[in-house]
Amino acid sequence: MQRWRGYDAAPGGWGRSVVTIGVFDGVHKGHQATIGHAVARARELGVKSVVVTFDPHPAEVVRPGSHPAVLTEPARKAELIEALGVDVLCVVPFTPEFSRLPAEAFVHDVLVEHLHAALVVVGDNFRFGHRAAGDVALLTRLGRTFGFGVEGAPLVAEAGTVFSSTYIRSCVDAGDVAAAAAALGRPHRLEGVVVRGDQRGRELGYPTANLLRHRYAAVPADGVYAARMVRRGQPEPLVAAVSIGTNPTFSGRERRVEAYALDFSGDLYGERLALDFVAHLREQRRYDSIEPLLAQIAEDVERTRRAVG
Repeated sequence: MQRWRGYDAAPGGWGRSVVTIGVFDGVHKGHQATIGHAVARARELGVKSVVVTFDPHPAEVVRPGSHPAVLTEPARKAELIEALGVDVLCVVPFTPEFSRLPAEAFVHDVLVEHLHAALVVVGDNFRFGHRAAGDVALLTRLGRTFGFGVEGAPLVAEAGTVFSSTYIRSCVDAGDVAAAAAALGRPHRLEGVVVRGDQRGRELGYPTANLLRHRYAAVPADGVYAARMVRRGQPEPLVAAVSIGTNPTFSGRERRVEAYALDFSGDLYGERLALDFVAHLREQRRYDSIEPLLAQIAEDVERTRRAVG
């Protein structure tokens, strides 16, 4: 998959293409359906498929301070999109100037002049241009003017729930990692670098990896979770019990993500790793002494082993 920074990175002599556009945070089942449809239609037409996405998140530029929690960091999002068979990932820098581009100018400059769209595939709720003035109906009318087709991809839903990035963020925020996984088509992943903590887990016999994550990362609600720990360059993930919260037993104040890797005794400091959340085990609790805490941790470890399998 080719990766372009900006639509003006399209090479000279670039032919026609099938384009789909969106933030695609999470690359969830709905996104997969839209992108998959674009890839299939590109192959039918014998042209390249292009996914246009944006960085940073448009919400942060249009309404500073409103950046939503991020389900997939840029590198992970690119990996997931590439796995769908896309030919080109075009990441458009979303600047204040770009945000003011009228819908008609967006179509002419991006889709016609640079990407030479033969077909544009978007979700039914797609909006574009300054103040999100453009919709699928306007895109279709402009397509007739400029000579490209438009196909809307229906929203994906199960049991009456429409899958969206907003819905998945709400699941993660509530600690419902099972519902998030159902909408994503895979476990929710949290990535970060292992940094030194208080060393308290080591003292208790359960050394944990303290994860320093991205400032906007979608972190599940406080609690204890079963997860898979994915390490770079390692073919098999580790089973991990993950604690998220402030360590109430020890009067902690800083919210942390700490993972205890079962059946592992190596050093993880400085390593970048990922946690794929499988199940929520329990809420955070405060214990009056170390003994009941240790008994609870032992139970958490066994429940984690059963949940991950």
